[in-house]
Amino acid sequence: MSALLPRRPARYPGARQRGLTLVELLVALAIGVFLLGALLTIVANTGKVFRAQTQMSQLQDNERLAMTMMGDVIQEGGYYPNPTIYTAQGALPAGGAFVSGGQGITGTTGDSLTARFKTAPGDGMINCTGGTNTTAATVTYTNTFSVDANGNLNCALNNGATTTTQSLVTGVTSLSVLYGVKTDFSVNNGAVDSYLTAAQINANASPGPTVLWNHVVSVRITLTFVNPLAGQPNQPATIPFQRVVAVMNQTGVTT
Repeated sequence: MSALLPRRPARYPGARQRGLTLVELLVALAIGVFLLGALLTIVANTGKVFRAQTQMSQLQDNERLAMTMMGDVIQEGGYYPNPTIYTAQGALPAGGAFVSGGQGITGTTGDSLTARFKTAPGDGMINCTGGTNTTAATVTYTNTFSVDANGNLNCALNNGATTTTQSLVTGVTSLSVLYGVKTDFSVNNGAVDSYLTAAQINANASPGPTVLWNHVVSVRITLTFVNPLAGQPNQPATIPFQRVVAVMNQTGVTT
């Protein structure tokens, strides 16, 4: 006769299988939704910060490019090669917006700013499109900077034969220019004693004993850019960027 196996109890703790209750399931779902929401918020904020940094980086690049190009061209205003051959009046004669010979800088109340210089082949003088004189003859470049209705800072380059307009940067709301001039001739130096608008200089620029455009020693440029972070707390709609540029043939002590 075989031994009887012990009967397994109908119920004991180790044998029970129990599912999740509805309350536990809802709590788990709520925690999951909360964590997913936090993750999505982090991703969204990271993207927002990345876009803001990209926009600010682009703004800084535009500021740097605009001021570098304008600064280089303004510094060259009034330049002419080989003073043993040319004089300022002969190299840059009066005509058009330039009321006197040798004048390298002029402007309008618009504001627009124009700088001209005479360049010899291969001397490396940069015009406002970034080019140089690669011809076999001397060339007079007239560079006019202005802002159009679409917010583009443009340069109109005239080489004596044709005019080419090129957009330099975008996102500019205005260009404001003040011209540093010397009006006190009792001191024999190239120091600025007044900053005037183009209208103030033009009012005194008729032929006569004083032609103030020829007394421009420096130019103060203010470019106002659209702020890519406008609309965020404590952020203005626009950002001004200013630089003072010395006109190289006018600065320094005169002996």
